[in-house]
Amino acid sequence: MEKIKAGGIIQNLNLAKIGIMGVPDRFGIASIILGAIYDKRINVQYIVTTTDVDNKSSIILCVNKEDLDVTMEAIETIKSKINAENVVFQPNVAMVSVFGPHFRDHPGIALIAFSCLASAGINIISISTSISTISCIIEGDDVNKAVEALEIAYNVPSSSVFIAADGLSLKAKGDSKGE
Repeated sequence: MEKIKAGGIIQNLNLAKIGIMGVPDRFGIASIILGAIYDKRINVQYIVTTTDVDNKSSIILCVNKEDLDVTMEAIETIKSKINAENVVFQPNVAMVSVFGPHFRDHPGIALIAFSCLASAGINIISISTSISTISCIIEGDDVNKAVEALEIAYNVPSSSVFIAADGLSLKAKGDSKGE
């Protein structure tokens, strides 16, 4: 089978994942959470939410590692207001994203990404997709292995592997910092 062409891979390093779990599903919850974080001038780089069969929402978000403590303090101030059952965090995660150009036109794009990461022994902590991008939150220590697996699975030119840290930079071969 011919590899599907991807526009590139972006790795976003030095992230922390926060999960606000078991929140009653009602309007305004995301606004309250993100407002508290914004008040601390923290940039949220990833957001995904889901609702379970008991009509409870869980919101997963990622911030820079160095912003974890301040973000947790901000969430703690609104935890009772939103009736969250639990707030959890993971201090060392990364995001790997593979992007289009024509992902919406090809069935199985996500399957390729998830299968190659599974074959590499990488657990996907959280998934977010759009019309042209698949983003996975993974353990921070697995980022190089994940990028290598995605490069093998898709037709990606090596000049299209980027690191998102203070802007985008090209990844040098064998370098997880892009320096």
